[in-house]
Amino acid sequence: MADQASYVPPKVWTPPASSGGAFASINRPVAGPTHDQELPVGKHPLQLYSLATPNGVKVTILLEELLAAGHAGAEYDAWLIKINEGMQFSSGFVAANPNSKIPALVDRSGAEPVRVFESGSILVYLAEKFGAFLPQDGVARAETMNWLFWQMGSAPFVGGGFGHFYAYAPEKLQYPIDRYAMEAKRQLDVLDRHLADKRFVAGEEYTIADMAIWPWYGGLVLGQLYEAGEFLSVHEYRHVKRWADEIAARPAVIRGRKVNRSFGPEADQVHERHAAVDLD
Repeated sequence: MADQASYVPPKVWTPPASSGGAFASINRPVAGPTHDQELPVGKHPLQLYSLATPNGVKVTILLEELLAAGHAGAEYDAWLIKINEGMQFSSGFVAANPNSKIPALVDRSGAEPVRVFESGSILVYLAEKFGAFLPQDGVARAETMNWLFWQMGSAPFVGGGFGHFYAYAPEKLQYPIDRYAMEAKRQLDVLDRHLADKRFVAGEEYTIADMAIWPWYGGLVLGQLYEAGEFLSVHEYRHVKRWADEIAARPAVIRGRKVNRSFGPEADQVHERHAAVDLD
C-alpha cells in the first residue's frame, strides 16, 4: 500500500488490484450477480438468507421472540450465506436483495412471494405482520421508530468505520481509528444517557428497537465485537451494560444468536435452522 501521508487522489479513481484487509476479496465497485445459483427454499412460509453478523442477528432474535410469544406463523428456514465466499452475489440472492447484503427475507405465506431486504425493513415488516414488538400507540411507536432508525444510521460508523480500521484493515492507522473511536464512544454515550431512566430503549416495553440496537451496542459493551472493550473503556457505559445484560439473558436472544453462526465456539454455531429442535 502507498504511504497514506503522501497519497494524492487521482482525478479519476480506479479500483486497486487488492484493497487488502479482511473481506477484500468480496469488495467490488459494481453491483449485480457474479454467477447463476438459485436460493434454496424450505418448508416454512418465511425464508431467511443470512449470517450471524449484528445485522443478521437482529432478525433471528425477532423471529425467535415471535415464536416464544406464540406466533406459530413465524416459523422459518434460515439458510447460511457465506459472504466470504461471495454467496451474496448469486443470481438468486441478488433477486432477493439487489444490494447483495445480508440479511434477506422472502415471505412465501401469500399468493405471491414478498422479498424484504435491509434489516430495519425486515424488523418492521415482521413486527407489523404479527402485531408484536412495535407499539400501536402513536407516541410509543414514534419513539420505537426513532431509535430503530438511529441504529440504522449510526451503526455503519461503528462497523464500517471503527470496526474496519481497528480490527480488519491491513494496517493500523491512527487517524481513522481515532476518528471512529471518538464517534463510537459518542454513540455509546447517547445511548447510555438515554437508558439512565428507562428499562428498554423505547420505555418499559421491549421492542424491535432493542433488537436492532443490542447486537451492535450491546455487543460492544459485552465484549462480543472487535475485542475492543478495553480500548473503548466500555465499563463507563453502565446503563448500556445493565440493559445489554438483561437482553442477553432472554432465551429467545440466546437462541437467535446461534442461527446462521459459522464462527466462534462450536456449541454456539447453528449453520442452518429449519426447526426449533435445531437450537436445542
